[in-house]
Amino acid sequence: MDSIDPVALARMLIDIDSTTGREGEVAGVLARLLRDRGYSVLEQPLGSAVFDDAGSPRTNVIAAVGEPRVVFSTHFDCVPPFFPSRIDGDLLYGRGACDAKGILAAQVAAAERLRAAGETGIGLVFVAGEERGSDGAKAANTIASTTAFLINGEPTDLRLGSATRGAFRVRLTAQGKAAHSGYPELGESAIDKLIDCLNALRAATWPSDPLLGTTHHTVGLIKGGVAPNVIAPQAEAEVFFRTVGDHDAVRATLAAAVAGRVKVEEILELPAVRLHTVPGFETAVFSYFSDVPFLSNWGTPLLLGPGSIHVAHTDREHIRIGELREAVEVYARLATMLMRPA
Repeated sequence: MDSIDPVALARMLIDIDSTTGREGEVAGVLARLLRDRGYSVLEQPLGSAVFDDAGSPRTNVIAAVGEPRVVFSTHFDCVPPFFPSRIDGDLLYGRGACDAKGILAAQVAAAERLRAAGETGIGLVFVAGEERGSDGAKAANTIASTTAFLINGEPTDLRLGSATRGAFRVRLTAQGKAAHSGYPELGESAIDKLIDCLNALRAATWPSDPLLGTTHHTVGLIKGGVAPNVIAPQAEAEVFFRTVGDHDAVRATLAAAVAGRVKVEEILELPAVRLHTVPGFETAVFSYFSDVPFLSNWGTPLLLGPGSIHVAHTDREHIRIGELREAVEVYARLATMLMRPA
């Protein structure tokens, strides 16, 4: 059977709109492609989210030939807005080019290269929903697996991730008292109270780690008030922490900074992850998180993929074609080393 061209496959996948919640069509295309190439394929429904926004079944695509020792895994959903593929010189542009349809294409091509060389211990775990809650990975993790290693694909510039930061997202809500802005002494500004707390977060000393560095945060959303000439009775902000260790230390620092002036509501919590590395590969620490914490049943995790996280989620998302082709070789070499440890 012919080998897989990772560039052609990446373009075919990129040109299907699979922003989170619309993954049905791309899952179907992947499942058919892999069946046609002799894989045993499971199209696994995603719990209560059975159908996508277009009415198609919303599934993971899990495939193997034989009993895998190593699985390649990544996600095929993307952030909005969708835009199709185009090539400009050595760059392949399009939504998902590096996050993560280009990666998926390289993994399929690597699996096919290994099969052509007689290897049968490779599986594929491709999931929906990574960009919004990892519901695909959580569903995949309900499957019992004897796999020894999971090579998860995210944009790492073809470096092995040695660790990734965790995530801790909170909503801060301040309550005040409305009043006419001509008589501010009769009210209490929730916006002022919230700003004071956000400034206190900036001044706080957050937990640090020798490998991952210091916890940092961003204020991603903020809203409040009812009119310019009214003392604001309510205000809120969502704050996203990229964490480096135990979250109880973050909670304690946060509580001390806000000092009871606002309500703290926890929205999301993901742990920092230490990852398996292999001699001979450049390593790096990454500030983003991945599906790895939700795929614990699939073996010891590694993180590796072509492309740069710095252009993911942007209107200039792209991947170098040379790097995409190189990734096929790198994935195949890594999987071979894991299947035949020294």
